[in-house]
Amino acid sequence: MPTFAENLKHLPSIDAIAALELYGDGHAPEVVIENQPGSRGALAVYYHLAIQHGGITPKAAQEGLDLFAEHTEEARAKPGKHPNIDRLFHILEEELFYSVKAIPKSSQ
Repeated sequence: MPTFAENLKHLPSIDAIAALELYGDGHAPEVVIENQPGSRGALAVYYHLAIQHGGITPKAAQEGLDLFAEHTEEARAKPGKHPNIDRLFHILEEELFYSVKAIPKSSQ
């Protein structure tokens, strides 16, 4: 089974993305994942899932848990330590759907 670091090598580049906004039923984002240290891996996974699935669906969430690899088991054992993985568990359990908007980095 590949590690999270190995999986990241196969995901699309997030260099031009400042953040991802996840929308549930409302007009305001429920979640924002920023391109900053500590969340770049999650941003890459969520971006890939959004491209492949047209949003974050239960099927996408299962793929995301597979991509997070060893971190998924840690998140299951220690809820709250990995909120972006916890969210995927919640999407699976509640059969939720999030639309995703990529916010580009400014070209200044």
